[in-house]
Amino acid sequence: MSHIRKTPLYDIHRQLEAKMVDFHGWFLPVEYSGIIQEVQGTRQDAALFDVSHMGEFLITGKDAGQFLQEMLTNDLSRLKPGQVLYSPLCQQDGGTIDDLMVYCLDQERFFLVVNASNTIRDLQWLQEHQMEGAEVADVTEEYALIALQGPRSQNILQELTNTSLGQLPPFRFITNVSIVGITCLVSRTGYTGEDGFEIFCSPEKAPSLWEALWETGQKDSRGLIAAGLGARDLLRLEACLPLYGNELSRDISPLEAGLHRFVALEKHIPFVGQEALQRQYNKGLPRKLAGLEMLRRGVPRQGYSVVEEDEEIGLISSGSFSPTLNRSIALAFLPPEKTSPGTKLEVVIRGRQYPSRVVKIPFYRRGEK
Repeated sequence: MSHIRKTPLYDIHRQLEAKMVDFHGWFLPVEYSGIIQEVQGTRQDAALFDVSHMGEFLITGKDAGQFLQEMLTNDLSRLKPGQVLYSPLCQQDGGTIDDLMVYCLDQERFFLVVNASNTIRDLQWLQEHQMEGAEVADVTEEYALIALQGPRSQNILQELTNTSLGQLPPFRFITNVSIVGITCLVSRTGYTGEDGFEIFCSPEKAPSLWEALWETGQKDSRGLIAAGLGARDLLRLEACLPLYGNELSRDISPLEAGLHRFVALEKHIPFVGQEALQRQYNKGLPRKLAGLEMLRRGVPRQGYSVVEEDEEIGLISSGSFSPTLNRSIALAFLPPEKTSPGTKLEVVIRGRQYPSRVVKIPFYRRGEK
């Protein structure tokens, strides 16, 4: 247990009586008031998440942009300072090493945010491929990260800063934002399907920042809530945002995961995995990610079989009961010909087959009922 790391907000989670778990070597809150309440609070109001376990890298140098073009599947050529880009990172055979966010500070400095479970592997991979004119530095220890998510998030954050947040569009960020005197990088991004912000600050300032957000959010009669890993996983599933290890892995390509728009096969600078992904695209995908809605009670989970006429044809990658939709939903890898909305299939739950149907994804989109 001594090897498990604590985020700078660990003591606050304890004060809030969070249920803590070991998540990829970090003590993190899985829930506070209850997962369903936390999902509903995020969708209807606002919630605070501690995501300080994420990894951060700084890529610098005159060829930093070209280096990332060669490493990432998405096209960075149109990325301007202040913009954020999502991209898979692939190996030569097209399998996914990670999916990450790229923040363009300027044309010679890029800030990467990577998954906690992959931080060490990502760093090794980038350093192995490092080119002259591009430096890769692990700056994870220099940052804490708090996510403020939900429809009331802008109102809460705006009370604490003179920076106008209404002018900040999605997938944009501002550096050197003063929030109650704490210097932060503020990004209009998140992992919930809601409007919101991800706020980077120095680790020693994180407790003060959390407390300021908490106090301001509590002024409203509904009240800002704290939300843990359980709610975060459910929120991203409803919004069909991939989770590494479920919808993406070294054995799953971004094309199979439905991330075509983040794979620039036409990019002028060849990237690692491009040839393999192009072959897969030309040949036709062996499997595709699809959404399933359960037609009877029964909760699908990762690894459960999807069958048609007693024959296994696919596997669930993520599944749960959705409090927002009031029914059980799942993402599953299926043969492409079985992914049309309305297709009836069964999910095997504890030895019994439960009926389901393929539905259009995402299951939940902000502003839509």
